[in-house]
Amino acid sequence: MERDGIFAGNNPFEIAREWLAEAERTEINDPNAAALATVDAEGLPNVRMVLLKEIGEDSFVFYTNYTSAKGRELTVNPRAAMLLHWKSLRRQLRIRGAVTREEGPAADAYYASRSLGSRLGAWASRQSQPLSSRAALMAEVAKVTAQKGPNPSRPSFWGGFRIAPVEIEFWADGAFRLHDRFVWRRQAGNETWNVERLNP
Repeated sequence: MERDGIFAGNNPFEIAREWLAEAERTEINDPNAAALATVDAEGLPNVRMVLLKEIGEDSFVFYTNYTSAKGRELTVNPRAAMLLHWKSLRRQLRIRGAVTREEGPAADAYYASRSLGSRLGAWASRQSQPLSSRAALMAEVAKVTAQKGPNPSRPSFWGGFRIAPVEIEFWADGAFRLHDRFVWRRQAGNETWNVERLNP
């Protein structure tokens, strides 16, 4: 199958990294912003924006509080879909697959790379839980700041999730809504990809 230009390549993760690098030069804000879709225990879908922090050799990684709504949903049903939409490039990247936690050195290193305020905020926020007021949150931040000091360790309830995709779709806008779409599919645990062009 002929795939040239922005679709060329034999490794979808390399193509995805190239697209993200190009978006980093053109998007005004957060080129790594991604819509993350999960389902709850009853099968009801949920979606929110997260920041994609790594495109690895075989996975896409983001970080969050494990007790948040998305963390709880991924614990019950460890599958997710992710969408990156780059308006300036008129492109989309769609990912679907199984999810595992990233709790090791990579999570520690990413946590340590964040600003002190963000590290303390991870300790202070009971993400997705009811909050009585902004003042209550800031009081908790002050309390955590006094307790944890200038070099807090990564909370055990905070870390990463890796999506190991079984499907990756590259989408580019076309004239008259005749878009170009190529989907890469593989079985879970299989390294062999099948690539198809899809109708727009």
